[in-house]
Amino acid sequence: MHPVVAEIFGPDLIIVIIVVAVVLFGGTQIPKLARSLGSAQSEFKKGLAEGGKGKSDDTDAKATDAKATDAKATDAKAADAKAADAGEGSAKE
Repeated sequence: MHPVVAEIFGPDLIIVIIVVAVVLFGGTQIPKLARSLGSAQSEFKKGLAEGGKGKSDDTDAKATDAKATDAKATDAKAADAKAADAGEGSAKE
């Protein structure tokens, strides 16, 4: 941790913050607040995991589409080349 940040958030400041929180929210509300923060954090992590999973699925689908397009283009070029070779063969005769 950076020394300046360590000086700002020293143990005395943390104790003051805890005392102020207990005075403002009351002793019974602190566990409820902590529980709601924990559930919000878990929901956030689930959302990140689902968002990342969706991106990889989209990437895989795009890669598959690109491969199929490349294969079609290669087949079309081969067919054109074959037709051109057949056309040259009949013209030579």
